[in-house]
Parts: sequence; C-alpha cells; structure tokens
Amino acid sequence: MTGRGAGIRLDEIVARLGGELVGDGSLRVRRVATLEGADRDSISFLANARYRKQLAHTAAAAVILAPSAADAFSGARILSANPYLYFARVSQLLNPQPSGDGCVHPSAVIETTLPADVTVGAGCYIGPEASIGAGCRIGAGCVLGRGVVLGAGSILYPGVSIYDGCIVGARAVIHSGAVIGSDGFGFAREADGSWVKIPQVGRVVIGDDVEIGANTTIDRGAIDDTVVEDGVKLDNQIQVGHNVRIGAHTAIAGCVGIAGSTRIGRRCMIGGAADIIGHLDICDDVVISAAAFVTKSISEPGMYSGAPAEPHREWLRNAAQLRHLEAMANRIRELEKRLARLEKKT
Repeated sequence: MTGRGAGIRLDEIVARLGGELVGDGSLRVRRVATLEGADRDSISFLANARYRKQLAHTAAAAVILAPSAADAFSGARILSANPYLYFARVSQLLNPQPSGDGCVHPSAVIETTLPADVTVGAGCYIGPEASIGAGCRIGAGCVLGRGVVLGAGSILYPGVSIYDGCIVGARAVIHSGAVIGSDGFGFAREADGSWVKIPQVGRVVIGDDVEIGANTTIDRGAIDDTVVEDGVKLDNQIQVGHNVRIGAHTAIAGCVGIAGSTRIGRRCMIGGAADIIGHLDICDDVVISAAAFVTKSISEPGMYSGAPAEPHREWLRNAAQLRHLEAMANRIRELEKRLARLEKKT
C-alpha cells in the first residue's frame, strides 16, 4: 500500500538515507511505484537491467539508480549502490506503520493491564499475566494466552493465536492465521501400536524485528524452547517443528517444512517448498533452493539444490547428465551390440 499524503522532498530523503541527488531536490514525492505504473507524484527505481527501456517512458518524478546508470534517466534521480534496498527504505518513509491509538473494542476480553496506547480489536482475548508492550496493535479475533509476552510496537493482524507462555520480541509483524506455540508432534509408541502423547512443556521464544506470514505455525518445544532469533523473516504457510532454532536474519519462503530439533544458522535463505528433516545442523550463510530436500547436516556455506540436497554446482552437473541419459543409454546398447559381434568373431 502506498501513501498519498503530504509526501516528502527529494533532498529530505537524501538527508535521511544518504545517496547522491541529481536534479531538483525540492520535488515532492508521495508514493513509490514501478517505472511503468508511476505518475508525477511517484518515485521509482531501476534494480534490474531488463527494465532499463522503461526509463524512457516513465512518468515518475524521480528514479533511484545505481551510479553506473546515472545517465540513463534525464529527470531527477537519486544514486545508490543498491537501488532496491534504497527503494525499500524510501517506501518505509512514505508508508510508516501506524502505532497503537489506545482504542480497545468493548467486545475484547482483557485479563491483564495494558499500556494506554495499545489498540485491541473486536473479539480479542488476552489472558492473565500477559505482558503487552507500548504501541502494540492487536487485530480482531486474536488470542494471547496466559503469560504471553508481546514486545513494544508489535502488530498482530486478525486471527493470530499465541499460546500460553510464549515470548514475542519488539516490532514483530505477525499475519493472520499464524499460530505460535501449538504442541509439537511428540508421541511415544506402545507395544500394541497405539501412541502416548509427550507433553510439550517448552515455549516459543521469538526475537526482535521478526515477521511471520499468514497461516505459519511454530510449535512449542518438547522440553527446551523453540527459538526464532532477531530479524528472521518467515513467509506464509511455513511449519516450524518443536525445538527448532532459526538463526538471526534468516529468510524462509512459503510452504517450507522444518522438522523438530533442526538448527538453522544465521543469514540463511531457504526457497519455497523446501523440506528439512529433523535433528540436522545447518551452518550460517547457506542458501537452499526451492523444493530442495535436505536430509543431512550442512557444514559449509554455499548454495544447495535438489533432492536430496547437494552443493548447487554438483546438482547442476548431475542434472545436465540426466538430460542426456537416454542418449547415453542408446550409445551403451550400441556398444554392447558391437562387443557381442567382436566376441563372436574371436
């Protein structure tokens, strides 16, 4: 969602965010937009060379460019080594998250004391001994159990459930349908094949500046805690099993499944629909491709692909060989026939 308010001058943007301004700094922009969809109130950006042709036709008031592309646009522009990151920061300036306004809907059931500026929507339940930080916004229908901690400035969209005792740090953003602290999948088998439930007595502990997508579930620990460190970004419909630990600033795309007791390092990136079996250790700075299947621990940084996952370069080589498998089989059959003829002659 982009803003249409008073906007901000280009020279003010550069004063706050750095970069080099070329052109009229008094121009005021009110929203961010793509090059194709921009108007005279917009600031746009070029981060991918495939869209460079659109610079000639964009109506944007200003464009964010890399220094190497400074001459590709004749209008006002801001030069930055990382235009996409700069665009993200400009978008934050133009679209600040609203803070709580202290409005508590009369249908909400509150069994704890709230700071004066916390907003609580219709039909919410906040249990006893819960600690809610200043400026939080809690959407309609959210449930926060006994002893939950929610850090200052956090946003819960409608329908979020946080079970008893779980801890969420400051400035969290948790989208609708997310469930934090449900029981981990822990059962012991009887001799007759039936199952005995193992009480899940750990918590979920989430750090600061974490975002959790819609319908993502994070199970509480069986004995110790499930931990999501600072700055982690989780997409929609991710399953995080009990006693998992996810390192700081790791980003995980939608539909990933992480089985219990896996430890994922810092600054990792995991593509959509990847699966990671339990009790593995994945080191820092690992990239796992979409739909990869990780069956063993990873101790070296780098990119891993395939099923089972292997170093990306090896996977590419093996995939290339698989494409030629039929031709190789035909050649082998022909060689076998030749060998058979030679054996008859001798």
